[in-house]
Amino acid sequence: MKFTWIAVAGMALAVTGGAAQAEECTFDKKAIDFEQADIDRLYNCVNDKLAEGYAKEGHEIGSTYRDWQVTATGPAAPGPHGDRFLLTYANDVAFEEYVAYREDGGFSMPVGSVLAKESYKLSKKGKPRRGPLFIMTKMAAGEADETDNWLYAGVQPNGKVMKVKQSFCHDCHTAFSDRDSMGYPDPDVRLNQ
Repeated sequence: MKFTWIAVAGMALAVTGGAAQAEECTFDKKAIDFEQADIDRLYNCVNDKLAEGYAKEGHEIGSTYRDWQVTATGPAAPGPHGDRFLLTYANDVAFEEYVAYREDGGFSMPVGSVLAKESYKLSKKGKPRRGPLFIMTKMAAGEADETDNWLYAGVQPNGKVMKVKQSFCHDCHTAFSDRDSMGYPDPDVRLNQ
């Protein structure tokens, strides 16, 4: 069963429509001061544009990740990835293990797991700004030992493939080595917590 928060967000977008939506998509406070209602409102402003942009050039994951399951009740306050808000989707191979949010170590994600993280931020002018779709794919042992067998990739907001230096991504993800190099959503938006 897929979480329906995205559907609710989409309905809210449809209800606001037109000029009212443009007004609601300008924020007069910094992202660091956002409460969850602000975070949700900002996501409503970029929700459809993110999916459309990532799929624009026909990228396989950029075109299909929204058919996967979302791993949180919604985006949370910005943190890593350039102070962007993130919302992670997991394919069927990854979902159950990922949403266990295991902090205890001693596990490895199944080969074929794919995580896709939508990203966006608030511009200095208070407008939403779309960011890349960050992608992590778990490879078989020995295929990418230098990155704990994760392949990092990305899709720009215009659908073009992003150039990704594996070590650049993995150098940050090593901070999560006890969880197979994966970051998790903030506890306040984790599923079933």
